[in-house]
Amino acid sequence: MTFTTLRQWLAGAALLCGMQAASAQMQPMSEDELSAMHGQGLVTMTNTSLNGFDFSKVALDADITLSANLRNMRLGEYTYAARNGSGADLDIPLLQFGRSDGTDAQRVVQISNPYFEFVYRNAADGASREAIGMRFGFESIKGDIGLQITTLSGSMKVTGTAADGATVVLDSRTDALGGKRWDGACTGSCLSLAQLGGVTAGDASGGSRDFWISLLKTNVQFPSASGLPASDTAQAGMWLNWRDKLQALNTSGITPPNLPKGR
Repeated sequence: MTFTTLRQWLAGAALLCGMQAASAQMQPMSEDELSAMHGQGLVTMTNTSLNGFDFSKVALDADITLSANLRNMRLGEYTYAARNGSGADLDIPLLQFGRSDGTDAQRVVQISNPYFEFVYRNAADGASREAIGMRFGFESIKGDIGLQITTLSGSMKVTGTAADGATVVLDSRTDALGGKRWDGACTGSCLSLAQLGGVTAGDASGGSRDFWISLLKTNVQFPSASGLPASDTAQAGMWLNWRDKLQALNTSGITPPNLPKGR
């Protein structure tokens, strides 16, 4: 929903509120009339099961245009003896939705169907049923996202082009500890987190379809969207998943500006 649409909706609501009260009587509809009616709720809910876990997904059936800057996000702060890193599962100094140094279209990011999905341990009786955690994500995200990551716990893949024209890849699957509190360092022909200034999500065929962040008390493999391969198992704590259709904005580590118009 854009701000223009929201203003139009509010204006229409105000107009309706200003009308004189009216009365109406409900009338039955024929089977033919009912069959001709179509509609869809704003919120949808689906239940699935996988590997001994039950999942309840609540999605907002909406398209959202977003321009925003988020700074100094630290999620999942606790001691992790195997690799403490910065002391947080996700240490993200900067996350920008949109950029101001390109076209008007690049100022915003298109998001479709944001959702929450709750995880429960499957059990035969209600007393043994246990809440494991949840995830938040988007069924589609498309646009330029400025991004600086100091520490990543997650599964992420980004393809980029080096200064010499060679193709380089950032892939958490190359980490010996499976992407848990990874600093993104790499050697050879690869792309490190320090070199990543942002990503372009999506391509001509559509948006990126697998962005989500989970909070869990134990490892869980979430169901994947239709057409996508099985996702990597999300580890306990905070976990970020993002692998579908990601292209690096640059390999210099420089994040593009995202300022209001006129600045």
